[in-house]
Amino acid sequence: MALYAIGDLHLSLGTNKPMDIFGPRWENHAEKLVSSFSALNENDVTVICGDLSWGMDLTEAREDFLFIDRLPGKKIILKGNHDYWWTTATKTKSFFRENGIKSIDILNNNCFPYGEDAAICGTRGWFYEEETGSAHDKKILSRELQRLETSLKAAGDRTKYVFLHYPPKYGTYECSEILGLFERYGVEVCCAGHIHGKSLQSVFEGKYRKTEYKIVSADHLNFSPLFILG
Repeated sequence: MALYAIGDLHLSLGTNKPMDIFGPRWENHAEKLVSSFSALNENDVTVICGDLSWGMDLTEAREDFLFIDRLPGKKIILKGNHDYWWTTATKTKSFFRENGIKSIDILNNNCFPYGEDAAICGTRGWFYEEETGSAHDKKILSRELQRLETSLKAAGDRTKYVFLHYPPKYGTYECSEILGLFERYGVEVCCAGHIHGKSLQSVFEGKYRKTEYKIVSADHLNFSPLFILG
């Protein structure tokens, strides 16, 4: 059993949203995902860090979920800023059952034990510094912090691996509230996506304080899941 991470698959098998308009790296990216996932085993786990599908609702996203379900191993998904299909975890799980989707689970106000002493934690996160600082934005950040802390608390004494959509450290920006939770709960690794193209030049990867940071946007990884833990 091994743990992997990847984000921002941006699938559009049920909609007309070709990704190759963003450059040649995105050409045939679904086929690249099939090829790279073929190296995984059925007992491996891949966390997909948001932006799975361009579908505007679960019906439009159906073909994308079926595609993900066919990939080897178990998949744990979390919400990204372009996951417009997202409703509630309960409705999504019901949709999965109705469509025979068995290998996908949802990371939302919970955590997943991994092995004997590790835990998969996470939430979407938030790029607060890009917003206006309005009461609405503060409410979103507060909600994401609550969800993250709920997940971290649920992990108990296990070693904590956190998966977000938005990176909490980018360029000169730091989301001090999220980083504070990392320090308080002793987060070992943080994986995040969201960043693409030239913006990848500004990402931070490596050790900061006591947490290792990794960027797992699919185009950054050449559409191959990143090995996290064996």
